[in-house]
Amino acid sequence: MSGGLREVPVDQLMPLEAAIEADDLAAEIAGHDIAYHQHDAPTVSDADYDARRRRLEAIEARFPELARPARVGAPPAAGFSKVTHARPMLSLGNAFEAADVEEFLARIRRFLGLAEDQPVAIVAEPKIDGVSVSLRYQRGRFVHGATRGDGAVGEDVTGNLKTLAEVPQRLAGKAPEILEVRGEVYMTRDDFKALNERQEAAGDKVFANPRNAAAGSLRQLDSEVTARRPLSLFAYAQGETAPSGNHWEFLRRLQDWGFRVSPLIRPCANLEEMLRFHNRLAADRSNLPYDIDGVVYKVDRLDWQERLGQVSRAPRWAVAHKFPAERARTRIVDIRIQVGRTGALTPVAALQPVTVGGVVVSSATLHNEDEIARKDVRIGDTVVIQRAGDVIPQVVSVVADKRPADSRPFAFPDRCPECGSLAVREEGEAARRCSGGLVCPAQAVERLRHFVSRHAFDLEGLGARNIEAFHRDGLIATPADIFRLPERTAEIREREGWGDKSADNLIAAIAERGTISLERFIYALGIRQVGQATARLLAKQYLSLDGWRRATAAAGEAESEAYRELVDIDGIGPSVAADLVAFFAEPHNREVLDDLEGLLTVEDFRAPDASTSPIAGRTVVFTGALETMSRNEAKARAESLGAKVAGSVSSKTDYVVAGADAGAKARKAAELGIVTLSEREWLALIEAPET
Repeated sequence: MSGGLREVPVDQLMPLEAAIEADDLAAEIAGHDIAYHQHDAPTVSDADYDARRRRLEAIEARFPELARPARVGAPPAAGFSKVTHARPMLSLGNAFEAADVEEFLARIRRFLGLAEDQPVAIVAEPKIDGVSVSLRYQRGRFVHGATRGDGAVGEDVTGNLKTLAEVPQRLAGKAPEILEVRGEVYMTRDDFKALNERQEAAGDKVFANPRNAAAGSLRQLDSEVTARRPLSLFAYAQGETAPSGNHWEFLRRLQDWGFRVSPLIRPCANLEEMLRFHNRLAADRSNLPYDIDGVVYKVDRLDWQERLGQVSRAPRWAVAHKFPAERARTRIVDIRIQVGRTGALTPVAALQPVTVGGVVVSSATLHNEDEIARKDVRIGDTVVIQRAGDVIPQVVSVVADKRPADSRPFAFPDRCPECGSLAVREEGEAARRCSGGLVCPAQAVERLRHFVSRHAFDLEGLGARNIEAFHRDGLIATPADIFRLPERTAEIREREGWGDKSADNLIAAIAERGTISLERFIYALGIRQVGQATARLLAKQYLSLDGWRRATAAAGEAESEAYRELVDIDGIGPSVAADLVAFFAEPHNREVLDDLEGLLTVEDFRAPDASTSPIAGRTVVFTGALETMSRNEAKARAESLGAKVAGSVSSKTDYVVAGADAGAKARKAAELGIVTLSEREWLALIEAPET
């Protein structure tokens, strides 16, 4: 994402806006990952990358249906053999404020079903700015080492790791049959400076920072080059090794086996000790011999780590508490109104360019008209800006004594700058929205863009620029018009920047997308609150396009069986159901669907093979308090085994799992003759071997 970005705060994003921006961010992050992990030549600063990653995570947290499969880093580069990690090498979620750390502890307690006052022992360690590696030992002997890669598959750098003095070739003392150790390869500041001096004297490449130097040195195809580079390693975790005891004990064992462990690591008994450790390291970081960019907190008990597992690309049992964002002063030269993908009017401050955290910035979000009024931000003001969780920096405050004498309060427009339609602010909403709908070019183009996006129709050749140009010139107005473009092939060939080959490629791509899965089709429609995960839930429930249309149309009656079935889908609920019903109540939307059905083949949902698990395809309801796991754990486990989890009992329910104090749901199950299982019986069922 770059200058000119149309963006609103995450808490004001509409679902369609969020889906498009999440696609953009994910694609951009993937490109930065390749530059960083494969080529050791990052294209953005660490702070800028973190901001993009945090914004994507914030969008995915608010819209869980947009969450992507876990991926960390980048695929292994050519020239290296591939190593599949026995356990994924995950990245970490980020915390930036004390409240984020407090919430991290609260999430752990909620997931594990712990009391609010039950202590959660934490190990805190400096977050070394280096390259993550995995070292595998068999019978005490080092057999291979790998980089993180994309989290699932890394690069085999065994020969290079053998050149590091801090990588034991044989473990001291008694060790497990198989031991996998995770660690960080880094370069000290003094070694980095000396290496760059040697590189410059020899006329070779100089490195931008110690992290890049460490990555470039470790990923040499010639291990003799690596051997000449001053690399160090801190060991900090275990991989495949079966969990037992706690993390603090494991760190001590690592030292006994011959590994170097950071001497700064400390156990923490509570939030206060964690924050005190963070503040102390933040104050001392410039005096350390190596770069760190925060503190990592890990749950000490390894059995709890195992139960907590992971979400998306990060473990639930660890978080990185980053150091505070940098701030700077600059002047607002203008306040511009940008129209978002669903009509939201967002004010953006055009700034006199200033460097913040190593990046030159020239714009900052002002969020909405209430924020402008609250901070009394005006054109010409000198302001404090910071780069924290947003890709576009934010205005923190106005420097009042620097305000020009002739300044006037900013008047927020009540008309859309794109189409002139009235900009309406609904009660309870922070943003004004253009009422122009499909006549507003800012909205129509983005809806079409979502339709062809990667997780929807994935139409190569129809990127944002071409969608905008085709819409502007009247080639496409509705999604169905995309599939009529083959009729205008000759016209496309004559367009500037097009030719026979590019036009033919586009027409071939459109033909290839004439058949699409039901879940992708539903997602492509851009219905409010219907992201990828929700679209899949709907496809899984209704199986065919006709079945989905008929059922959702029938759900317009709030007392109908169809409505009850819709809201009973776990993850749907009344709010999403209302948006689905509203979509089908609009004649224009039904016309669009009719038009598309006449041009496309929408494949029925492919139900999971019932033989893959004892509960695949079954509908399960949980009720009462569970003892061995939290409700979230139970649901996640059931869904991972192919079951549907419902919120209420109906004739379509297969199993009711009743914990302590089960009430109305258990009684209804008995009335309907539905199989009711105790928690122990449920665990026996799902853990039974396949037959």
